[in-house]
Amino acid sequence: MTPEQLKASILQYAIQGKLVEQRPEEGTGEELYRQIQEEKQRLIKAGKIKKEKSLPKIAEDEIPFDIPESWKWVRLPEIGTSSLGKALNKGLDIGNEVPYLCSINVYWDGINLNQIKKAKFSAIDMEKYLLRRGDLLICEGGDVGRSAVWDRDIEMYYQNALHCVRFFGAINPYYFKHCLELYKYNRILESASKGMTIKHLVQGALYSIPFPLPPLAEQKRIVAKIEELLPYVDRYATAYEKLEQFNAKFPKDMKKSVLQYAIQGKLVEQRPEEGTGKELYRQIQEEKKRLINAGKIKKEKPLPEIAEDEIPFDIPESWRWVRLSELMNSMSTGPFGSMLHKSDYVSNGIPLVNPANIVNGAIIASEKMMVSGETAKRLEPYTLRAGMIILGRRGEMGRCAVVGKAEDGWLCGTGSFFMMPSSCIFVNYLSVFVTTPYAKGYLSGASVGTTMSNLNHKILNSMPVPLPPLAEQKRIVDKLEEILPLCERLK
Repeated sequence: MTPEQLKASILQYAIQGKLVEQRPEEGTGEELYRQIQEEKQRLIKAGKIKKEKSLPKIAEDEIPFDIPESWKWVRLPEIGTSSLGKALNKGLDIGNEVPYLCSINVYWDGINLNQIKKAKFSAIDMEKYLLRRGDLLICEGGDVGRSAVWDRDIEMYYQNALHCVRFFGAINPYYFKHCLELYKYNRILESASKGMTIKHLVQGALYSIPFPLPPLAEQKRIVAKIEELLPYVDRYATAYEKLEQFNAKFPKDMKKSVLQYAIQGKLVEQRPEEGTGKELYRQIQEEKKRLINAGKIKKEKPLPEIAEDEIPFDIPESWRWVRLSELMNSMSTGPFGSMLHKSDYVSNGIPLVNPANIVNGAIIASEKMMVSGETAKRLEPYTLRAGMIILGRRGEMGRCAVVGKAEDGWLCGTGSFFMMPSSCIFVNYLSVFVTTPYAKGYLSGASVGTTMSNLNHKILNSMPVPLPPLAEQKRIVDKLEEILPLCERLK
């Protein structure tokens, strides 16, 4: 249950007579209604208010919910006067310049006097639109029905965006403010309001709404109980917001933790019969020598040994730290921007793969980023082959995917690296590794550029990678494929 729903439930219970008990000695809503009518007649005879047309009786289908037998359904004009405030026309108004309220000053939790405006009111208007303590102010437009009780004795007037309800006799205005708040939640106010795009609670609409009338003492007890409970709702709202933030972060944090555990050797057990990372490293180096001797790959300058201060975390004894380039038979960037122009793009051509095309470990082609077969032939050195890894080198680090059979023959875009791992490596393990918090942090921290991150060969070549035995790499990926969908479901 959200804090809003909890507050609405409390108000619903309150205005249905279920929050506090009914006490026979406090009288009935009918008796209070008669007292109010007597006061109303006195005010009419004294010329303080005008006699208005009788309102229709409240029909059965107008009653929104059940109330106690001791209560009574009424309409506002039966128990008080209601009028919209002064329509301001600064060019025509004459008289004293006085402070006035408009809808921006009225909130459910009270009156905000920080944005008080002033205007000239005539002597007649000053008497008519002067607020008294206990007046209930209701927003006519915008956030329809937003209400507050005027609880001050200072001089203040009200503008035409507000209804001012002044009750006859003994009425607790805060009780009716809570009624309106409930009616806001359950859309009774919205249903009564006029207008399509911007709703307005016009005078006739306000008059048409039925309100439950309890005895005065019970009104006071209802208000006191609501005010006792609302601080708990506020506390609940604070806790709820923290929980929502936690729930929003938890799947991502869980995924990060699982990935980090995977490359620290904590996700699956180590098995001696599967060999060691050191043995696998020797196999990779032997394969590289064969390919170099066969002229299939170029010999590269050896990189320095990984220093102690470069090692970010402990790994199992059977694993080995290596640099990324030591695991690759080739590593290249996409074509320079000058090699591709807008005029080269065609529809229904051969897709280019830029960082934006790498989404959640998959490669998604874009119809706007395709080239003709002729252009693809010109860019043949940048052709992707199944088993390669493609990695974004701009923007968000860690965008990575394995090139599958479907993408074989596509082209690496200008914003990406494409790499062919050693056949001794399980390519999906390397793809997963690049998405881990450690790898993303390394690539982001070591990357160069000001407005966006840009990787270069030196950064990528030098990245330390934890190398488990081949069979363990496969078991790690299998376990991740089992666990990571569960993290996604948590969202």
